[in-house]
Amino acid sequence: MQTNGHLIQLDDITKVFLTDEVETHALSGIHLDILKGEYVSIAGPSGCGKSTLLSILGLLDTATAGTYKLNNRPVTDLNPSERARVRNQEIGFIFQSFNLIGDLDVFENVELPLTYRGMSPGDRKTAVTAALERVGMSHRARHLPSQLSGGQQQRVAVARALAGKPSVLLADEPTGNLDSRNGEQVMQLLAELHADGATIVMVTHDERFAGHAQRAIHLFDGRVVEETKH
Repeated sequence: MQTNGHLIQLDDITKVFLTDEVETHALSGIHLDILKGEYVSIAGPSGCGKSTLLSILGLLDTATAGTYKLNNRPVTDLNPSERARVRNQEIGFIFQSFNLIGDLDVFENVELPLTYRGMSPGDRKTAVTAALERVGMSHRARHLPSQLSGGQQQRVAVARALAGKPSVLLADEPTGNLDSRNGEQVMQLLAELHADGATIVMVTHDERFAGHAQRAIHLFDGRVVEETKH
């Protein structure tokens, strides 16, 4: 598949947490380039820094040191409102626990981030309808999350991430709360989205699912220890 330049550039990213005068180095000197249209998995044991790295990529957290460029724009030192705007427009999140709002129906859950973006009602309807069709959930548009299976909820979460046409999809253990069959279906959906041109960065502790990506980054104790291509 054709790639088109760098989307993400991390240079010497370090993250240190201070608790009770103890320094914990969650990430140490991470260098990572991700191209537009790439599918990258971040793998490693629990506590190796995977989720910290994804939080920094998603502008949910800031690095202690180093630089981060997204679409060739430095985003390391943005103020909170600028970070929120870039996050809303450029990044789609898929969480392990789905993070759907229980008293909103499927359509409203997918629509909510677009409302924050200030999109017109007509454009929102078009975008939400297309996203739900893409993940095969149009027939559940007026159901509440509690009326859906785990696999269906995760499909809705993928639709929410897709609807705003983000530059990158960040998936944090997207199969972690699913049985193996539903997990495989979500992985198949991600593969289809990648084939359609999406850039995907996925954190997983499951080596089988890490192998679905074009490239696997292996972390251990906050450092990149291995990189494999599939």
